[in-house]
Amino acid sequence: MLNTYFKRFVMASGLTNFADGVATVAWAWLASLLTRDPVLIAAVPIALRLPWFLFAIPAGIITDRTDRRRLILTMDVLRAAAFLLAGFAVWQALPLDPPPQAGVSDVILFAILVGSALTVGVAEVFRDNAAQTILPSIVPHQALEKANGRLWSIELIGNGLLGPALGAFLIAYALQAPLLVNAAAYILAVILMVSVVGDFRPVSTGTRDWRRELKEGLQFLRQHRLLRSLAWITGFWNLLFNMVFIALVLHVQENLDAGPRTYGLILASGAVGGVAGGWLGDRIVAWLGPCRTAQTMLLASVPAFFAMAYAPNALALCIIFAVFEFTGIVWNTVSVSYRQRLIPDALLGRVNSVYRLMAWGMMPIGLALSGALVRMTDGWLDRSTALISPFLAATLGAILLGWLGWIALARGFSDTQSSPDP
Repeated sequence: MLNTYFKRFVMASGLTNFADGVATVAWAWLASLLTRDPVLIAAVPIALRLPWFLFAIPAGIITDRTDRRRLILTMDVLRAAAFLLAGFAVWQALPLDPPPQAGVSDVILFAILVGSALTVGVAEVFRDNAAQTILPSIVPHQALEKANGRLWSIELIGNGLLGPALGAFLIAYALQAPLLVNAAAYILAVILMVSVVGDFRPVSTGTRDWRRELKEGLQFLRQHRLLRSLAWITGFWNLLFNMVFIALVLHVQENLDAGPRTYGLILASGAVGGVAGGWLGDRIVAWLGPCRTAQTMLLASVPAFFAMAYAPNALALCIIFAVFEFTGIVWNTVSVSYRQRLIPDALLGRVNSVYRLMAWGMMPIGLALSGALVRMTDGWLDRSTALISPFLAATLGAILLGWLGWIALARGFSDTQSSPDP
């Protein structure tokens, strides 16, 4: 049921997500070596996530107009070039000066890192949208839960397990090494995707008119309440998760007195839970049903955010992240499979892009809030407490989101059962 082309597609996605995992450590850690200001540190991952807010809509329109495999190939080549530039810039700037509490120690290098992250982020928007819309053309619709689960498991092994762990060791060995390894990974992914053969150009629905095309995507999303609910719940959850992302870097460094290898292993531990979620997600959905599965996974983030703040050591934080990622991947098994099955292929890119604008466009807001919250509380709270303030704020936000989301999911899934989607 899962054919050879799917396996090659999964291998290519695994390599690109391996590179993303390496970069998860590299971007934030390199920024922390140039400044100790949490707002400036947040600027690099914000540059990586801001394109989801700016380019999600154009990415959807282009995805529904062009060969989706060719779009994937182009974006992976662009990301390889961006990582090569960043790696060369870091190598030229060595050795780095000590990071100041305010400002940056190397303005040119910091600007190159932000610019490279922005380029990678833009390419990721187009690449990921095309990759998610191409999957229903590779596997049968009845196998989507299984295919998504296997795909996310492999991606998490790269993105969350191998990538962060290797990235931490590479950055401890040579600061430019993780960036150059990433460039090589994207090139290998391009070679694999070239061998995936098929017709991946969607059927045209008329003359090209971006206003009409965008209106069609918006109308489809507006007509399906459950799809809208899944989008805004995912968006606010991503905002809360990214609130803790920047705080986690400084929390590990200062509160837990740990280095990049420990930080990488903490991120990698989350992938262990995520891989388990990817392999077990379809079984959990079959057992609990999609509605109760989504509701349960959403509520699980409340104790997870709170426990992150008060984990006594790195080992406890590893366990928390494993459980946290497990629930997140099982949630994705429900939400992504539902929209892949519901949305017609000719509209999949546009509706998917509007959905992901709502779901992923909130990420840079969370990153900015994280840095701002630490900076604001650092004056009237002690430094260690200020560093965990985003975790506590995320906990309160998760309580509200869990309550509202539980009601919205119950109503949305009830609609799908009482009247079949067109």
